[in-house]
Amino acid sequence: MQNDSQTIKMKSTFEEFNTLHQVKELFVLPNAWDARSAVILQQLGFKAIGTSSAAVASALGFDDGEHMSFDEYLMIIKRIAASVKIPLTVDMEMGYGPNASAIYVNIQKLIDAGVAGINLEDSVITNSKRTLGSADAFAKTIQYIKDNLQRAGKALFVNVRSDTYLLNTNDARNESTRRARLYESAGADGLFLPVISREDDIEAAVGASRLPLNVMCIPGLPDFSKLESLGVRRASMGPFLQMKTYGHAQQLASKVISDGNFQSIL
Repeated sequence: MQNDSQTIKMKSTFEEFNTLHQVKELFVLPNAWDARSAVILQQLGFKAIGTSSAAVASALGFDDGEHMSFDEYLMIIKRIAASVKIPLTVDMEMGYGPNASAIYVNIQKLIDAGVAGINLEDSVITNSKRTLGSADAFAKTIQYIKDNLQRAGKALFVNVRSDTYLLNTNDARNESTRRARLYESAGADGLFLPVISREDDIEAAVGASRLPLNVMCIPGLPDFSKLESLGVRRASMGPFLQMKTYGHAQQLASKVISDGNFQSIL
């Protein structure tokens, strides 16, 4: 059971993280994949850190899409949380559970580890194929989570990821608007639309609800100044920083072979 000091610390971390979404200045969220990458990002002055499930899975030798177990993921999350002092939010994918109650059990473990927020996505994967899930069912899951958090006196920023643009859904703009309003009513704290990049789509998403909009690094995404002027509150790196880092490591290791010496890594 959490004591009073743990509860106070949890709430203050949540409040610190929540505040980053309420100011006009764009909140740039880097995504770490292990404790060392998280520490580097903290040293650079970032105000909070997120995990990327794809990046963590890759580092552990798995494909993205909940192929790593939650226990394996939790081990990395705990090491990151223990290594940094700034708020940590976790990409929870589909929740690593078959239903809302099982997802909430996992959420409790994240809160115990000191996590300030999560991403939870509304798509589902069946036979290795990702499809958009039921908005109504997902809204009920969000409401279940938020109601249980409130009853337990716990605070967690629940950022809902809607995959309307990621999956190139028909009439993605209107479907995103419908889902944003539904998720807002269910108690969500933020809206994440990965792969959205057109300025008119972003502007429409910002105006769809009161939820702060989160976008992700993707080719064609406007720069930070433009995103800020459009009303975006949070922009995350996703797995791209890790992909670039590993790509550079591959180039360096390749030069060791081609050059016949170690100068490229010294």
